[in-house]
Amino acid sequence: MRIVLVQMPWGALDMPSLALGILHTAALRAGHQVEVRYANLDFVDWAAETTGFGPDDYAYFSEKSYFQGAGDWAFAGALYGEAIEATGTTGAPDPDRYFEYLAANGASEREMALARATRATALNFVERLVADLAAEAPDLVGFTTTFQQNTAGLAAARLLKQASPRTRTVLGGANCDGPQGAALHRNFPFLDYVVRGEGEAAFTALLDLLDGDGDGDDAGDDAGDSGSSDPAAIPGLCWRDGSGAAVANAMATHPLPPAAILTPRYDGFFERLDASVAARWVEPKLVVEGSRGCWWGEKHHCTFCGLNGSFMQFRSKPPEAFLTEVLALAERHQLLDLYVVDNILDMGYFDTVLKSLAELPVDLRLHFEVKANLRREQFQLLADAGAVQVQPGIESLSTRVLRIMDKGVTGCQNVRALRDAQSAGVSVTWNYLYGFPGEQPADYETVLRQLPLLHHLDPPAGAGRIVTERFSPYFNRPELGFDIIRPAFQYRAIYRLPESELADLAYVFSAPLRGIDESLGRELAEAVAVWRAQYPDSRLSYRDSGERIVLVNTRPGYDWRVLELTDPVELTLFRLLGRPRTAAVLAARTPGGAATVDPVLRRWTALGLLFHDGDSCLQVAVESDNQVLMRLEHRHHATAVNSSAG
Repeated sequence: MRIVLVQMPWGALDMPSLALGILHTAALRAGHQVEVRYANLDFVDWAAETTGFGPDDYAYFSEKSYFQGAGDWAFAGALYGEAIEATGTTGAPDPDRYFEYLAANGASEREMALARATRATALNFVERLVADLAAEAPDLVGFTTTFQQNTAGLAAARLLKQASPRTRTVLGGANCDGPQGAALHRNFPFLDYVVRGEGEAAFTALLDLLDGDGDGDDAGDDAGDSGSSDPAAIPGLCWRDGSGAAVANAMATHPLPPAAILTPRYDGFFERLDASVAARWVEPKLVVEGSRGCWWGEKHHCTFCGLNGSFMQFRSKPPEAFLTEVLALAERHQLLDLYVVDNILDMGYFDTVLKSLAELPVDLRLHFEVKANLRREQFQLLADAGAVQVQPGIESLSTRVLRIMDKGVTGCQNVRALRDAQSAGVSVTWNYLYGFPGEQPADYETVLRQLPLLHHLDPPAGAGRIVTERFSPYFNRPELGFDIIRPAFQYRAIYRLPESELADLAYVFSAPLRGIDESLGRELAEAVAVWRAQYPDSRLSYRDSGERIVLVNTRPGYDWRVLELTDPVELTLFRLLGRPRTAAVLAARTPGGAATVDPVLRRWTALGLLFHDGDSCLQVAVESDNQVLMRLEHRHHATAVNSSAG
């Protein structure tokens, strides 16, 4: 069969689609002709030429506005055949109410005008794309949908079915997991199939089924009929029976084993990116996958997290297989920047994959998601292996709030992760979250008072109230605090569907506010903004030469510059505080006990050397070797961002 796999807006511009790369491999193995169409790049080129669309515009839809749904709203007009529906049109949401919602959630006048303008022209783009697809007369066109790709994919599938009725239309991806995929299939009859769950199994089985129908071209016929002739036998598949009624098969009960997780094929993406205006906007990256699921979530599912969907069970590729895959993809595409999409790093990779990468004469630049309780030497091994950025899931600096989240770490451990990662030369990305049932103002007030002493460490990208996500404990267990939920407002503004259908289609839900009030939330957000502004010029580092420790400070909140520790007791205390300790433990391990320790702790607290959380405290100075270099890199990045924005 002739197959086209499509990445619609608002998929990432700087890296290929992992999902389509995997399906590309699967379809080729089954003997089919496969093309991957990066329609997100097509859109960028078309919009840049026709409307002056730029990188910040794309980022607004693809990243910034996810929880308000602006990306899906922009293509909803193309889905329903109208640009901006007039109030009173049957079933059409009132656009004015949606813009009130955007404004209430921080959208600027420019961003709202951008949403209107993009919606007004989206149908033209979809029509051009579909004309190209239909001209190829493919047997099957598959659209992947994650985050804000629903309406763009649906709009293209609708017009494609009109232009080429014999072409099978298939939708799959994270937005199709569980009830979401069944709702999409039954509400949009131009979708022939929706694949739910892991695509290696269900999509391959679907191709075998369709190839056996005898409706494909010669290339498909040569592949043979190796699959079942009964669509009801494919776990997770949504299909239509002889009467046209939608049927949703039960989801698979077990996840794929590691050996069945395919290596992606990215042929064509980087050549297409090089030819696009987006090549001037982004630095290309490879995307790789070593594992699926979450080993921490299997034991303690973080209360707010909806990632992993139907399958939490952790499974990872054998270390030698993953290492070979990483190196082969880097060599094939001549790229050194790799984004590892795993939700959590397999701890077994430290002594295998990472150690091997550290010993090889390669200069990879890797991004990992890790747990925040890593040790200093583990951060160093990450750095030696090529990790330049990690996402440790910090989310809060309050132990009490972290326990509500079921994160399995303390506030001091999270600060230690920020400190030790920077000491190793690895930057940290994170967000400060609030709004958890049971949290108290004191959980934030004690942290807010201490944030100025952390201004030399990587700041959060922002602070925000949590939302209720499908598949999370907060969604599945109302007794945890969110007992009244409904689909978030944007779904009512995007789709012409009843609430009962939106309840199955939605991933994000609204609920009565819990935790701290909006005033304290704004105070936290403002404090984070100050942290981000002062970070480039803030430094707190130390060098330990054995007989003395010299600390250097440039944080604006503290007026001292150099501090030298030579007293043996102070040297011992400072080194002990490399880990979170209580005053009682420090007193027990120091000559003179509390009478000696307590005055030192008070003085160091006044100097901004210690972070306190409950009874524990931790020294926050960074080893001096890497901090200045990281400041220079941050300034270079900020300059590059400002230049591209201008």
